[in-house]
Amino acid sequence: MQPKSMTLGQKIWLMISIGVLLTVSFSYFLLNYFYQKLYVDKVEQTLMEEGKLLAADYRGGPITDAFRKQVEWYNEKSTAEVLLVNNPRELSACLPFGVEYESLINGDDRSKLLRGDTVTKIGYEKRFHRKIMGVIVPLLDEHRLQGALYLYIPLASIKELTKDVAVIWLPLATLFVFVLLLAGKRMARHITDPLKEMEKVAYHMSQGDYRAQIPVRANDEVGRLAKAFNVMAKAIAEEDMRKREFLANVSHELRTPLSYVKGYSEAILQGLVKTEEEERKYVQLIHREAYRMERLVRDLLDLARLEGNNVPLQKTPLVFAQVIEDTVAKYEPFLQKKQITLNMELDHDIILEGDADRLEQVMQNLLDNAVRYTPAEGKIHIRLKKVSDASCQLIIRDSGKGVPKEKLPLLGQRFYRVDQARTRKEGGTGLGLAIVKQIISLHNGTISFFSEEGKGMEVVIQLPIYTE
Repeated sequence: MQPKSMTLGQKIWLMISIGVLLTVSFSYFLLNYFYQKLYVDKVEQTLMEEGKLLAADYRGGPITDAFRKQVEWYNEKSTAEVLLVNNPRELSACLPFGVEYESLINGDDRSKLLRGDTVTKIGYEKRFHRKIMGVIVPLLDEHRLQGALYLYIPLASIKELTKDVAVIWLPLATLFVFVLLLAGKRMARHITDPLKEMEKVAYHMSQGDYRAQIPVRANDEVGRLAKAFNVMAKAIAEEDMRKREFLANVSHELRTPLSYVKGYSEAILQGLVKTEEEERKYVQLIHREAYRMERLVRDLLDLARLEGNNVPLQKTPLVFAQVIEDTVAKYEPFLQKKQITLNMELDHDIILEGDADRLEQVMQNLLDNAVRYTPAEGKIHIRLKKVSDASCQLIIRDSGKGVPKEKLPLLGQRFYRVDQARTRKEGGTGLGLAIVKQIISLHNGTISFFSEEGKGMEVVIQLPIYTE
């Protein structure tokens, strides 16, 4: 059986608890450090200074009674106990109590005293229930040790030094630790609750439910993550909807020509066609619908490649006006057939860095729509002008029936048709403007539509100008 792993909240709570324990431990060691540096070392320094001041009055030779009386007088005035001995080895016998030393004066200590160095001793004394600090100061007559001064004092414990402060400090420290742990628990919940909600929402999203949203309670990193998650969920929901609409549109677009092909072919196979002329008509209808399906599949694949950047553009510097003129030349028969007047104002000095074939595809799709929806004896106006040193505008305006304003934002969506019946009858796939928008976007340009119903359509494309 796999052991149960800790949750993120438990891990955060554990880290905070460890942090609190480390803080308390550090405070304890810091207190001991200050006890040693500010108290014990200070006591040692004071004893040494007092011992050296007394030793400075020693003039050499045997220790006199006058010097002994001076030491005794100082002992009465000092907070420390001061002893004067002739032989440091006999120092332990002069103490009125027993101190737990291995040896009060050993060989190394005697060597230090002969060099004129002081010796510090610390040991535990049972009668006082505390440690005793002693400092031994040598009395030298040239290089001969005539005696020693021993100054000692009981050391106060940390508990005694902090007794007055502990009454206030301990309750406050306990309260602080409790508040810190409580705040840490709330902090852990503050971090993990949105993550738990994200987990639930992610699970619902995996089941196809994108309605759930994560409440944003703060503007910190977790809050911004929740916002980003909500934005992502909304984008996935919209993409899923577009995918469903796309599949529905594709199936709808294919269903009609397939039904025609199936119906007319069955009529021919079952011998329902009586005349050769009727059979020819049915075959032409089958051919037309097959061509429609071919165009639809081609446009779908083209749009998919453009949207997925699977077709790298072959960008080269080119004269945009020449691309426009070459494309317009292909539409002369259609313009003449409908007696449409075409006016062009082209700036031949405008150079673009673009893919000539793709830009020609843009012109073809836009001219297809312009010629299709411009009535007989109508007008189409094409203008290419420089807007600034960095950009230019291509404007295509026709005198067709136009598009209602509320439908302008929908232009360029896949399979969207303003007039569903008429567009399908005339052979459009509903993908032309979507392809145009994608190609313009890949050229770092923008496309806009302006129209009023009954007053024609104006398409404005803005593209960057090539600069060396």
